[in-house]
Amino acid sequence: MAKPKSSRSKPSKPAPKRPALYDPALAWLRKHVLRAVLVLLAAVLAIVVLYKFINPPTTITMISEGRRLGGVDHEWTSMDDIAPVVARSVVAAEDANFCRHWGFDMGAIRKVIDEGSSRGASTISQQTAKNVFLWQGRSWPRKALEAALTPAIEFIWNKRRILEVYLNVAEFDEGVFGINAAAFRYFRTTPDKLTARQAALLAAVLPNPKERNAARPSAFVSRRANAIMDGAATIKRDGRASCFER
Repeated sequence: MAKPKSSRSKPSKPAPKRPALYDPALAWLRKHVLRAVLVLLAAVLAIVVLYKFINPPTTITMISEGRRLGGVDHEWTSMDDIAPVVARSVVAAEDANFCRHWGFDMGAIRKVIDEGSSRGASTISQQTAKNVFLWQGRSWPRKALEAALTPAIEFIWNKRRILEVYLNVAEFDEGVFGINAAAFRYFRTTPDKLTARQAALLAAVLPNPKERNAARPSAFVSRRANAIMDGAATIKRDGRASCFER
């Protein structure tokens, strides 16, 4: 004869315990930090989109130098009002393959690594990201942010816009920002009237604007300007200026 089934219910399994390392306060902090980072990224992306159409009014560097010097010299100039030789000279001096990369010149980076050189391989796109959105100086956090911003700028802006912004925010002398202020400070002229020699001299001071002078060039700056003039003519001839010239 079969035994009757017990009417007693089986004991329920205890609820799974959270890991011993779980900390509600830490979880809350992580959640809100992640949310803040996402909001910040969205805001920066929105500004990148905005600056495709609206000229950046200032930069961190301009603000910093303005406080230190009591003001800066800066006036925006449209790319249409800048002599084409100026754009070619700056590209020849700073980033000859500007039209052929997506923000990073991998060939130049590999060359620097192979040579064990301490010099940088920053493209104009990277320098624009730094000059517009970040601060000066060398640090890994800044380089990481620059590397994240550069592809976004390349994707959202076109090459002509990148170069236009760069020419208007780059520092050419202490407290002198942009090609308009530089043309007047050094040569008492406007960007549309700069000659090939003057454009090359301005491009030659870019790596070290506080110590180089385009109006009174040292022998090194003069030789560098000569090389830049040749480079500007070369990139015009071989098509490496096609992405920013109309």
